[in-house]
Amino acid sequence: MTRSNAAPPLRRLRTGDVVEVRSEAEVLATLERDGTLDRMPFMPEMLASCGSRFTVVSRADTTCFWGGLRKLEDSVHLDGVRCDGSAHGGCQAGCLIFWKEEWLKPVDESSDGAVVQATPPRQRGGASSEDLLRATHAPAAEDGEERWSCQATEVVAATSKVHHWDLRHFAQDVRNGNLGWRTVLRHLLPYLFNTYQGHSRRLPSWLLVHGGAPFPWVHGKLDRTPKVTLDLQPGERVRVRTRKEIRATLDRRGYNRGLSFDPEMLPYCGTSRRVDRRIHKIIDDVTGRMLTMGADCLVLEGAVCRGLYHGLCTRQTETYWREAWLARDGGRVDEAEAHG
Repeated sequence: MTRSNAAPPLRRLRTGDVVEVRSEAEVLATLERDGTLDRMPFMPEMLASCGSRFTVVSRADTTCFWGGLRKLEDSVHLDGVRCDGSAHGGCQAGCLIFWKEEWLKPVDESSDGAVVQATPPRQRGGASSEDLLRATHAPAAEDGEERWSCQATEVVAATSKVHHWDLRHFAQDVRNGNLGWRTVLRHLLPYLFNTYQGHSRRLPSWLLVHGGAPFPWVHGKLDRTPKVTLDLQPGERVRVRTRKEIRATLDRRGYNRGLSFDPEMLPYCGTSRRVDRRIHKIIDDVTGRMLTMGADCLVLEGAVCRGLYHGLCTRQTETYWREAWLARDGGRVDEAEAHG
């Protein structure tokens, strides 16, 4: 019996791999002078993670932007690493950060015996921390209004379009460990249906279902939607109302006072959650303008978009909630529970 001298297989980063963010000097050397790598910004908020270790929560090969899918090269998401907006005017969107593989290095051999290999870093023009700060601002709007630049506003520039008829990204997500085939098959039909609805606007209305609205249908019948004031604060436990109760607060487009109830929020109906924070301002990822949220808008802990009806995108955008969709459930969470 002979001993094999074959080298262990190589594979790319995937879910569950442990990585270390390269040092600040190493990362800055991979960037162009505008603070980007392949047009994806390395934001000042990311510097605090340099030298730290994290677990890859998903590859970011496919992401969504305003309903359409985009292809991104050599990128992953790290578990729990979200932008705190500290260098972007205090934006509270809390976006899950994109990490180019050149900014990371694997620290352990994978459980499957393969050698994990990230994209090796290449020297480019190089940027400084001051360059990163300057890059947080885009040219001012025509009316002189301040505009911001971040990973969210540059998604389109840093990605390429995935055509609606191209389903290869589902197979890629299975190969890279993001998804299992059962998950893909369970959500493929709704994706195809919503793709048809979204690209059939020129057809007669009788050929569309519910006027072309995406599945599952979440809309109400109101002309004027109600306001409910609970004055909920971070740390309080709430119960998300049922689908029927929430539809009773929505107009025919599925909105309550300008905020939509997205189908991705349906899995949380009837569950108990804690209030994470109130949202007062976020950057509009299309225009770069800072938007002020004039009405109640809350984020609930762990209530993120799972991409179930958006091509199984792994971006995990936090969902926004009106107080009309929530009810108090046991009051404030005590400190022991919060850290338990």
